[in-house]
Amino acid sequence: MTSIDIDKYIKLIKEQDSPQSDFVKFTEETGTPYSVLITCILSLRTNDKTTYGAALRMLELGTKPEDFADIELEKLEKAIYPVGFYKNKAKQIIELSKTLVEKYNSQVPESIEELTKFKGVGRKTANLVIAKGFHKPAICVDVHVHRICNRWGYVRTKEPDETEIVLRKILPEKYWMDFNTLLVTHGQNVCKPIKPNCAICKLSKLCAKNI
Repeated sequence: MTSIDIDKYIKLIKEQDSPQSDFVKFTEETGTPYSVLITCILSLRTNDKTTYGAALRMLELGTKPEDFADIELEKLEKAIYPVGFYKNKAKQIIELSKTLVEKYNSQVPESIEELTKFKGVGRKTANLVIAKGFHKPAICVDVHVHRICNRWGYVRTKEPDETEIVLRKILPEKYWMDFNTLLVTHGQNVCKPIKPNCAICKLSKLCAKNI
């Protein structure tokens, strides 16, 4: 693991001023624990554009667990199509909503430990719900955060969950809530998985990949 000036890195990423995807804007602006949780489920193995459209159509049907606990399966499937595995996700959303109504008084739990008890909800989703739904410090590590932090040399990890553990130790808490948004936007526009656009990156002279 390389010691880097993370304050400088964050400052330069913000100066890059890359456009946010509609889905990223959606999670930033919608901001209820339930809507963030559901849209995260929709987003798995689905691109942001498709997820965004599905989330909008779904939220036209309701915004609370009660609205989906007894919804007709085919109606929900139609609303979220064509997200990946839409049939399975529709069932998952209904089951999750029923559990929230019956066991949690329709309230999304406010801890990672409780959230990860739900089928199909991992630490990435749980952390995003805490950060964007409850507006509390949490580090959501997806493929972009994992990839970029390793490219920088900020961490040396093999899996996103491992990256989260390391970041909790070294990343200043003031950056936790927005770290995912910043790095996802940077990863979609500049630091791409294949052929990263280093020529326009304001971090190119600092990044360990270029040393």
